[in-house]
Amino acid sequence: MTEQQPSPARFTGDAKPYGGGDPYADHRTADFPFTRYANLADRQLGAAVVAANDEFFAHRENLLLPRPAEFDPEHFGHKGKVMDGWETRRRRGASAEHPWPTADDHDWALVRLGAPGVVHGIVVDTAHFRGNYPQAVSVEGTSVPGSPSPEDLLAADVKWTTLVPRTEVGGHAANGFAVDAGQLITHLRVNQHPDGGIARLRVYGEVVPDPRWLSALGSFDVVALENGGHVEDASNRFYSSPTNTIQPGRSHKMDDGWETRRRRDRGHDWIRYQLVARSEIRAIEIDTAYLKGNSAGWASVSVRDGADGDWQEALPRTRLQPDTNHRFVLPAPAVGTHARVDIYPDGGISRLRLFGALTEEGATGLAARHRELGG
Repeated sequence: MTEQQPSPARFTGDAKPYGGGDPYADHRTADFPFTRYANLADRQLGAAVVAANDEFFAHRENLLLPRPAEFDPEHFGHKGKVMDGWETRRRRGASAEHPWPTADDHDWALVRLGAPGVVHGIVVDTAHFRGNYPQAVSVEGTSVPGSPSPEDLLAADVKWTTLVPRTEVGGHAANGFAVDAGQLITHLRVNQHPDGGIARLRVYGEVVPDPRWLSALGSFDVVALENGGHVEDASNRFYSSPTNTIQPGRSHKMDDGWETRRRRDRGHDWIRYQLVARSEIRAIEIDTAYLKGNSAGWASVSVRDGADGDWQEALPRTRLQPDTNHRFVLPAPAVGTHARVDIYPDGGISRLRLFGALTEEGATGLAARHRELGG
């Protein structure tokens, strides 16, 4: 097993018992720099918890729910307190003479990432687990192509790399770990030592698609998160994340898009993207689904070839309709590595799609990176 040493968890130690009122009032967290990347463990992207050795008190699937964990102090079931997370039973020793679990005893859950990628940071959030959180956690990663079963992942010949070494964590806290493994990851094994509960798991990183799959598709969305595009920056993130604009599928509610605060000046808002690789863009979609009284009034799309290239307008400033998917076929392909959508003056869009294909240079560069990462 290969090991690498990420930075330690930000929080350790006990949490205080729930004292009433706002259950998040004493929740401990911080601004982790790696959260600027997309969450590769997002259910919307296709992530899932495929197996766990124990989920007696609370189901493993809760780990990936998008909303913050909820807490109802009066909610009890036949097995005890109902918790919004993954919680295992208390481990016991082998005999009355030694009733304590061994140092190696632990519980585990297998997580399939929504897309293969490079992991830059992990958050293990023990929200509301105050006296029943694990003493320590560890996280391992592997790269297994295709759609492996839990039995396939647990086979003896699967190589797991330690992303987060066994580290003590705090209760009712977002425990953050920076990761620098430098390899392609498709699945995680999340371990809690020796037992206990975890509310939420977030895995931040960059999608690295299989170039053979993109080559077989031919024309595809070159900015989509699942294909390797990502948001570099945005002018405003007040109501919702700009990363929503490159998530799979259409938006099904207002906050599943990008919406800015109301401007009271003469400026405008924007998002800057990096494409999967150098591409030829032939068609553009701008969707304002579920943005009815707050959609952008106008939008334009520009493309830049290289980090230092000049922005070239691919779609001129165009009037947008609320709750509508707008489609544009470009008169000539726009070639570049980056894109920017500008909205005027403010508001939001739900999705941006840039349809095209990789250039020969882009395909070669993507294939080389995929090989370097062990794909």
